[in-house]
Amino acid sequence: RSTLSSSSAASDVYKRQIRSIEYFVCMDVLIAPDKFKGSLNALEVCKALEKGVKINPNINNIFLCPLADGGDGSLDILNYYKDLKPNQVNVKDPLFRNIKSTYYSQNDIAYISLSSASGLELLSEEERNCMITSSFGTGELIYDALTKGSTTINLFIGGSATNDGAIGIASALGYRFYDSSENLLSPIGENLSKIKKIDKSNIKFDFEKKRIKVICDVNNYLYGKNGAAYVYASQKGANYSQIKELDKGLKNLESILIDHNFPKIGNIPGSGAAGGVGGGLVAFMDSKLISGIETFIEISQIERKIKNCDLIITGEGKLDSQTRYGKVISGICSLAKKYKKPIIAVCGDSDIGIKKSLGIKKVYNILDNSDSIDSAIKNAKYYLSKIGEKIADSI
Repeated sequence: RSTLSSSSAASDVYKRQIRSIEYFVCMDVLIAPDKFKGSLNALEVCKALEKGVKINPNINNIFLCPLADGGDGSLDILNYYKDLKPNQVNVKDPLFRNIKSTYYSQNDIAYISLSSASGLELLSEEERNCMITSSFGTGELIYDALTKGSTTINLFIGGSATNDGAIGIASALGYRFYDSSENLLSPIGENLSKIKKIDKSNIKFDFEKKRIKVICDVNNYLYGKNGAAYVYASQKGANYSQIKELDKGLKNLESILIDHNFPKIGNIPGSGAAGGVGGGLVAFMDSKLISGIETFIEISQIERKIKNCDLIITGEGKLDSQTRYGKVISGICSLAKKYKKPIIAVCGDSDIGIKKSLGIKKVYNILDNSDSIDSAIKNAKYYLSKIGEKIADSI
């Protein structure tokens, strides 16, 4: 009896081991990160992690799904999933200098990134000053697309160098802004508080007949302590007194818009995105604000992939309090929770406490493995590959 019992127990253990091996042999891993800003684009992050993860022979399939949230780099990811036609245009940069910029199109749909004409990446550290920068060049891209027959504009507004409430874009499309003495104002941040009159007589397009989708990566309101100026203007070169002035200007813009029979925009989530471009375009172009990550979830068809995978690896440069508000990791974590899938995050660095609130199983930081921030940025591919190996060993 003892021998039979022992044999039966051994058989049960063997069967469990076989079931375990079968599970892991069939294991599918989905890698779905955002870019690591200033270091790697999202596809490069995918491939670096894949290089490490695939050392585990028990993994059957590794699926790469690079993502974006509407910020800079979004058009690169869009091109990964769609075959788009490039259109090069001469426009003004945030300081009104001449540059060449590119947007993309497919049939009558245009895909435009604000950062390619009005982005922070176009300025040196010394040039960053959102009191004097403008989104005018982005308006020129939109103008070109509409002139060439586009009926739908998808505008990705992350990465801006501006805090002008979209008066720059509006000016490029025919709007004019005047002060109390009827002086024409340059469409820059510091002039928001001076606006007393809005002239629409030179507008050449009927925006009610166009579909303008503004894809944003944050949910901030137009003004206030959680508004465009107080949250983001400092990284665009503004000091504290300038931040207060810009916030005051955005309040004034909404007030003047209401006086001119435009809709109230200050309390719309996302109206503060890109220095107020989100809210401004709701007023000036009858735009609809759309979540960036939700847009890319649809484009990439990632929900189906999450439903069918066994493990998700996501990531971004910094996991912090902003991650919860419309960022890639937040969106992927929501889907992972929906389908009860384990999720691992890989980041340059992360804040304590965010992991639990998002339901992340484990977070790997490049900075925990590198000697310095400079090394982490320059050698991100190497560190991500090594982190991929650690994840593979833990599966």
